Amino acid sequence: MDGLGTALGWVRGQQAEMERMLRTLVDVNSHTAEVANVNRVGDLLRECFSISGLTSETRASKATGNHLVWGTSAPGKRTMLVGHHDTVFPPGTFEGMREEGPLLRGPGVLDMKGGLLVVRFALRALAEAGVLDRVAVTVISVGDEEVGSEDSAPHIKALCKEASSALVFEAGRTNDAIITRRKGTGSMTAVAHGKAAHAGNAHEQGINAIWALARFIDGAQQLTSYPNGVTVNVGKVSGGIGKNTVPDRAEAVSDFRFVTMADGRALVDRFSEVGKAAEAAVAGARVELLGGIKRMPLERSDASLALMERYAAAARECGLGTPEAPLLGGGSDANTTSSAGVPSIDGLGPRGKGFHTQDEQIERETLLPKTEALVRFLWAEHLAG
Repeated sequence: MDGLGTALGWVRGQQAEMERMLRTLVDVNSHTAEVANVNRVGDLLRECFSISGLTSETRASKATGNHLVWGTSAPGKRTMLVGHHDTVFPPGTFEGMREEGPLLRGPGVLDMKGGLLVVRFALRALAEAGVLDRVAVTVISVGDEEVGSEDSAPHIKALCKEASSALVFEAGRTNDAIITRRKGTGSMTAVAHGKAAHAGNAHEQGINAIWALARFIDGAQQLTSYPNGVTVNVGKVSGGIGKNTVPDRAEAVSDFRFVTMADGRALVDRFSEVGKAAEAAVAGARVELLGGIKRMPLERSDASLALMERYAAAARECGLGTPEAPLLGGGSDANTTSSAGVPSIDGLGPRGKGFHTQDEQIERETLLPKTEALVRFLWAEHLAG
């Protein structure tokens, strides 16, 4: 049997062990805010990724769970394999893994502890075949993806400098669709400042901050352009102390999404224009803007399409589907790798549905094919020929 056959043969005997290891990870609640538990899962992952030929490093964080980096010493441009080990469910809301026939359910089975194990078992398979030391690969699992990866983004970007491609093992979609596009994300807080006054005795002396903010909200909502994939949602508003006081302060928090980097930068500029228009409409008011772009988009390019086709060729050999996913509104760490100039694809974890809900599940029969697909891809990228 050749080396690739050895690696694939090893994978095909790992279903029970893969599910056992997944249960171990899922049974520890690693909600992003539960830093000790995120780091506990990190400790378990370090044990899982204790593979001959793979170095291990912990990037400590003062604000969130730690970030973990593994890699081989093989020379050349590197393939980045990207994931996260935090989850969205606070303790007590959704706990533990359970089996339901062909499905495995639980917080993180799909998003994305299952994806991390696809990476782990693929690398272990290459080690079992005696070739891992020839595969230039870097793995990062971050502890803050579910809150925007602000702490981990600099680590991801630094690793991108040596990478030729990035594969992200977020939740696998229906028909194993490969993600090539995600919208960029941002937030903008508008704080309107006015002047307080008694609404009955000195109304004319006041400057109504809520009125100014209302002008801003109307303008901000009109920045939405569905044909261009741009959306603005003012989702939270607060201000004033009572109906008989002219309010001197009011605040609105907006979420915004965009398809291209250029659209994102233009949108920030237009928020500023809307703020100035609101000030002009309510004499004496001032509108302060706080925020901006959080994640640049995952944009499709010729290079990322070529990467998708190379991965798809490996996936088809394993009986998986390979359609291109439609544009997605939510961001991931693929946005970061893409904006750093690295061709990136996403959604390569086990197939499932229900992420961010208590119906989160994976199809257990896809764990091994997804692992085999990664083995075949890495073999073709680094060992073939």
